[in-house]
Amino acid sequence: MALQLVVGLGNPGPEYARTRHNVGFRLADRLVGGADSFSNFKGLGVAARSGGLWVIKPMTYMNLSGEFVKLFASYHNVAARDMLVVYDELALPLGKIRLRGKGSSGGQKGMLSIIRHLGTEEVPRLRIGIGPQPEKTDAAAFVLGRFSKSQEKELDAALALAADAVGVALGAGIDAAMNRYNPST
Repeated sequence: MALQLVVGLGNPGPEYARTRHNVGFRLADRLVGGADSFSNFKGLGVAARSGGLWVIKPMTYMNLSGEFVKLFASYHNVAARDMLVVYDELALPLGKIRLRGKGSSGGQKGMLSIIRHLGTEEVPRLRIGIGPQPEKTDAAAFVLGRFSKSQEKELDAALALAADAVGVALGAGIDAAMNRYNPST
């Protein structure tokens, strides 16, 4: 894997900006120095460069992310194995991250859209924990909710860790990043 593209997943619009579902966008912003660094790409998303790395955010809503990712990757000749998709993960505790080189969507609709549009599950991903979901709380309501002040501190540490993991994946590959940052359980 020669990392060329980071895809931050989220939903566009100010009403979603700081929700749990938008941690992929928040990492993308961190990687390029802020949301103002991005430029429109064909009306479906935004893109920015950070060194030799493209960082993009689909503006098509989460469950339609694959359309923009496929368009951008085709335009810039980026193979699925050379991208890293970043998104929220309910099954991981807040503050934890996990990298995978391939696999199913695990029910994440943005990842499912990307897999369907690219025609492969061989898409590396970085999941950022937002869990646990409180009992008797609807999953959609939870992921579209906002973090408390104390949770924001934990998230900030997780985003710093995730940014470091992207740097390792860029320099040494996804396997090296997985070996360094994935929990050993």
